[in-house]
Amino acid sequence: MPISDSQKKIVTILADGEFHSGTELADTLDISRSAICKQLNQLIEFGLQFNAVSGKGYRLESALQLLSDRLIKKHLSAAAQSLIAEMEIHHCIHSTNSYLVEKSRQTKKTAVVCFAEYQTAGKGRRGREWVSPFGSNIYLSILYQFQQGPAAISGLSLAVGVAVIRALKDCGVEGVGLKWPNDIFWQGKKLAGILIEVSGESSGPCSAVVGLGLNLYLPKEKAKSITQDWVDLSQILIGHPVKIRNRLAATLLNHLMPIIANFEQDTLLSYLEEWRKYDCMKGRDVQIFIGQQTFSGTVKGIDDNGLLLLTDERGNVRAFSSGEVSFSKT
Repeated sequence: MPISDSQKKIVTILADGEFHSGTELADTLDISRSAICKQLNQLIEFGLQFNAVSGKGYRLESALQLLSDRLIKKHLSAAAQSLIAEMEIHHCIHSTNSYLVEKSRQTKKTAVVCFAEYQTAGKGRRGREWVSPFGSNIYLSILYQFQQGPAAISGLSLAVGVAVIRALKDCGVEGVGLKWPNDIFWQGKKLAGILIEVSGESSGPCSAVVGLGLNLYLPKEKAKSITQDWVDLSQILIGHPVKIRNRLAATLLNHLMPIIANFEQDTLLSYLEEWRKYDCMKGRDVQIFIGQQTFSGTVKGIDDNGLLLLTDERGNVRAFSSGEVSFSKT
């Protein structure tokens, strides 16, 4: 269900986290108080929780900083700004990745950036849902056209992981690590995920959509469906991280855009040592799931092609180009 214009206005008013009376909301929107109540109840479906107090009115359980084209551009570096052809911010979308994958079939434009406040069908790896409550997190995808084919951008997801770590550190987030191939972790819990979808000729130009989901504030009610350990920035940073949402969005672009734009020339080799510095899997016992097969062993690291190296109980080392990795329970 798309968010209505009335609901957008209500969320914009309540984003400050303060109480606003039903009368104030009704007068501002020029609708009845009962209509306001109905609109608020519908917004619960978007992951927004409200407090209603007699004599005070309504307020959000947690303040929001809605995404702003102006505020994001205010914090963009000149280099990142020059690399972005187009930036879109959607209140509600099925999936930023799906949207840009479809757009890639209709345009040859490169460096298209798409943010969303809410996703109805956010995409994680292997077809999983990415839980996407309204206005609380970062849902970002970037469409980029590469000239040398998919083989030339092998390992891009690892370089993107490095870019995300750099951006988080710039915003004061310490202790973050990388879990091969596409996850950002903090103290053993997932903070962000990367999803890259590539289409095009095997030996010619191709399109890549680089998607990132990053948890700033994840309401526990909306997180009930998540089956793995997770964390958000509200548990890591002092103060409410939603207040820096636009600055964080810009900082991510400041690091992502140059790495994506130059990857065909720089290749994964330029980022290997930095990725290894943040490897949170090396030396850990894991299981790797590929289809119906399961492989167990100890992670030795990644090779120069970005493949995961696993040592089994006999001491044999095997390289993996894909797979679902789970830490073994101790």
